[in-house]
Amino acid sequence: IGAIEVAPSNPNIIYVGTGEGCIRNDISYGNGMYKSTDAGKTWSHIGLDDSQHIPRLMIDPKNPDRVFVAALGHASGPNAERGVYRTLDGGKNWKQVLFKDDKTGAVDISFDPANNDVIYAALYQQIRWPWGASSGGPGSGLYKSTDGGDHWTQLSGHGLPDGVLGKINVAVGADSKTVYAQIEAKDGGLYVSKDAGATWTRVNDSDAYRQRAWYFNHVFADPRNPDEIYELNTGVFRSTDGGKTFRSIH
Repeated sequence: IGAIEVAPSNPNIIYVGTGEGCIRNDISYGNGMYKSTDAGKTWSHIGLDDSQHIPRLMIDPKNPDRVFVAALGHASGPNAERGVYRTLDGGKNWKQVLFKDDKTGAVDISFDPANNDVIYAALYQQIRWPWGASSGGPGSGLYKSTDGGDHWTQLSGHGLPDGVLGKINVAVGADSKTVYAQIEAKDGGLYVSKDAGATWTRVNDSDAYRQRAWYFNHVFADPRNPDEIYELNTGVFRSTDGGKTFRSIH
């Protein structure tokens, strides 16, 4: 299981994305999406069969039929069923709303808490061989949609790192203006925007929170305090000053 979410508006509805999303050498792949409407007692397969690895999914807080899925795709070779998918009918139909190429999948997505038509997504070019991994490439990038996923703009420059990007994890803060992005790159680290992605500042470049990014990295924003975030790497870390400093909580 790579991703699981309970619908905020109806806790009987649960969506699951199969296939591990952290590309270690012994990962297991899945066969797409599953859904339960009875709090997990029974399950139905609802598509995206060839996505293999689903690291993240997000359910509209007010509409349990509206779901976005970040599909990484095949870890060890190219395939077409990857990128960001959207369903508006509870998984009966899926539309690929963000796609780069058959070597680049989606690894993370995050809603603006005040406006669910504003969505951030991270695309990730990678390949995992039995003997090693290549994390990053020209397909990787951070994207934003302001119309519910119909159109996307790639965010680059304006303080974001140049060069080849690897895995990116993204989370929107409680005030909708603060956006956190943990970026694997030569000049990588934790980048923060205070203007909804228009400009960025690197606030933390410590290797402690970005080592082996393709395997460990995750970032989550507190739903009430825009300056509070959680980083997952070899441990669990919490910051209350916008990512400038962290302390281990596990």
